[in-house]
Amino acid sequence: MDHDLQLMKELTETAGPPGFEMRVHRFMKERLSQITPNTQEDNLGSIVGQHGDSGPKILMAAHLDEVAFMVTHITKDGFLRIQALGGWWGHVMLAQRVKVLTRKGDLTGVIGSKAPHVLSIEERKNVLDISNMFVDIGATSKEEAESFGVVVGDPIVPICPFEVLPNPKMLMAKAWDNRAGCYVTLKVLEQIQNESHPNTVFCGATVQEEVGLRGAVTLSHQISPDIAFALDVGVAGDTPGMSQKEGHSRLGGGPLLGFYDSSMIPHLNLRDFVIDTAKEHHIPYQTDIMPGGGTDAGKFHMTHNGVPSMVISVPARYIHSHVSIVSRDDLDLAVKLLVALIKKLDEKTVKEIKGMDRRI
Repeated sequence: MDHDLQLMKELTETAGPPGFEMRVHRFMKERLSQITPNTQEDNLGSIVGQHGDSGPKILMAAHLDEVAFMVTHITKDGFLRIQALGGWWGHVMLAQRVKVLTRKGDLTGVIGSKAPHVLSIEERKNVLDISNMFVDIGATSKEEAESFGVVVGDPIVPICPFEVLPNPKMLMAKAWDNRAGCYVTLKVLEQIQNESHPNTVFCGATVQEEVGLRGAVTLSHQISPDIAFALDVGVAGDTPGMSQKEGHSRLGGGPLLGFYDSSMIPHLNLRDFVIDTAKEHHIPYQTDIMPGGGTDAGKFHMTHNGVPSMVISVPARYIHSHVSIVSRDDLDLAVKLLVALIKKLDEKTVKEIKGMDRRI
């Protein structure tokens, strides 16, 4: 396994539930510190590495957290009732292995529910509500579960090892949403160490994106960027049953440029600048319109007096589940595009982007 694949493996397999990002925060801090001595973090745990100390401030941030769960109750028989942290769909949860993160250590469990054999035909047709699910850690009583170290409030993460599929460009893991963005921002910071650019670049990641874009607020207020890019994943539309209307992006087709989501419409001048740069460097790209979700850019762009912001993502299959798949080509192309943008964003260009002289 090469260096970059090993980085992806460690990123995706490290736990980081919303509000409990400590492990992946430590990993990200270590990796950023290996690239640059200049790192900073806010009081919630968002973290960035800095390169350069003059010119416009450019923020490129992913988010550390992954969709997960929290223990809400331990039954008298030792089963764990759970609360979702982030958006989950009941169909993808049952019979999946999970890890309960306790102060005494990690415990393996499985998500269960009432057996389908005892459900009525009508009940089987419905998506099972999370409130009717539980985690089985093999405890026989509440007291035994507590002796293992479980307490109400403990976080729970899915289990899925990183794997390179038979097509070596296809990579399967948990938490690509959004360790894909974390990987991209680390590679961008690494590559610009040997590049000249006319600005101050902050590359890193936020916390608690999946539960309300919270770390994006604190980080952007701390950095006060002139331009901001949220690095994330988008829904791939290249699986059976997906219509052109529901999604047209495909793995391997290049990074996704966000044209609309429920939290932000990108700044037009910045959007056009990104498109022109991609074309100039012959970087393929895809467009993303996502009426049903938002990203950290939804908070970045409202910082102080307003920050021109853009979402640059990679398509991913099966996000907000225990496993997803991305293309290595899309990751590499996203890095290439972001490095090209950094090299062009000088003071004059940023001033022109911020201006209201639109081409529409």
